[in-house]
Amino acid sequence: MVDHQKAQQAVAMLLEAIGEDPSREGLVETPARVARMYEEVCGGYDENAAEHLSTTFHVDGSEMVVERDIRFYSLCEHHLLPFFGTAHVAYIPDGEVTGLSKLARTVEVFARRLQLQERLTAQVADALMDDLHAKGAIVMVQAEHMCMSMRGVRKPGSQTVTLAKRGLFAQDERLVDDFFRMVR
Repeated sequence: MVDHQKAQQAVAMLLEAIGEDPSREGLVETPARVARMYEEVCGGYDENAAEHLSTTFHVDGSEMVVERDIRFYSLCEHHLLPFFGTAHVAYIPDGEVTGLSKLARTVEVFARRLQLQERLTAQVADALMDDLHAKGAIVMVQAEHMCMSMRGVRKPGSQTVTLAKRGLFAQDERLVDDFFRMVR
């Protein structure tokens, strides 16, 4: 939960630090708006992926389940700038599957925190293994980072791709190949 008073004070101080007047007409409400925005975009701290993944349904088979092109938005913990893209998530069930929306919600839980893309990818894969008790999980995340696009090296459109393989996916390259065929 965001401490609105502290957040508003910090934003007002930041405005002053860059040479702005926080009491100027266009900026008077900015500290409150920014505090509300951070509460929304960092709301993943108040959520637990295990709660989403606890809703399961029995299945007899153990065929791969894939949810691809899950859009997400996150904040880079190094610059507090956005990174955004898509996550492709797959798992091999062990007698239980979860609702497809729960996979997207799991991505969202971890994306709505200050993040590193590498950590986000691993956290989603680990949650599928730990909370859904999958036989295997694979997660691929493709994202554009504003810290590379709008500052520093300034290379808009460049994509960072990360991959996490767990369980059967770490052991069987044929499953990995099947996953890549399905997400393309």
